Amino acid sequence: MIEFFFDCSSPWTYLAFHNIQPLAKELGAAITWRPILVGGIFNTVNPSVYAQREKPVPLKARYMKKDLADWARSAGLAIKMPPTVFPVNSVKAMRGCLWLGQDMVPFATSVFETYWGEDKDISQDAVLAEICRKVGIDEQKFFAGIAEQGIKDQLKANTEEVMARGGFGSPTIFVNKTDMYFGNDRLPLIREALQRSNASAA
Repeated sequence: MIEFFFDCSSPWTYLAFHNIQPLAKELGAAITWRPILVGGIFNTVNPSVYAQREKPVPLKARYMKKDLADWARSAGLAIKMPPTVFPVNSVKAMRGCLWLGQDMVPFATSVFETYWGEDKDISQDAVLAEICRKVGIDEQKFFAGIAEQGIKDQLKANTEEVMARGGFGSPTIFVNKTDMYFGNDRLPLIREALQRSNASAA
């Protein structure tokens, strides 16, 4: 079983979200999608992200941009880094994922593609409404749903849970509850973990 804690505002999460689905299908692993707010994580346990943005190491920043482009090409995804609005307030999009429950994948996919591929500001209601129409969600119900206190509380609880379990960013991925992995480039290790799990269950 895979738990995928994620925030659509992260470029590496865009890649991992896309790449983990065929991997899980191939190995017969169910994915539980767990929306979070990565800004809450950075504020609480990983403020070094902000320091790195304020004073980037030029050589490292240049390589990171190339690395991201290489991974995006490998996944067949369009990505613009940085987008025009970066960082972006993803709270409404992530509440939307939570409100949709395990049916969130088409919506989350469209949020990722709209922000990272089309360079549109996913903090804007008009952009979220356009995404809703694209994937067949009633936009009035959507905006009413994401305003519910229970949804707000659950997003905060998910964010606190992943930190309590050792997470410090997005995506944070768990295999069988306790085996934690961080980032898109750990997917080969996740594959091996799932294969070991399948072998021990056989």
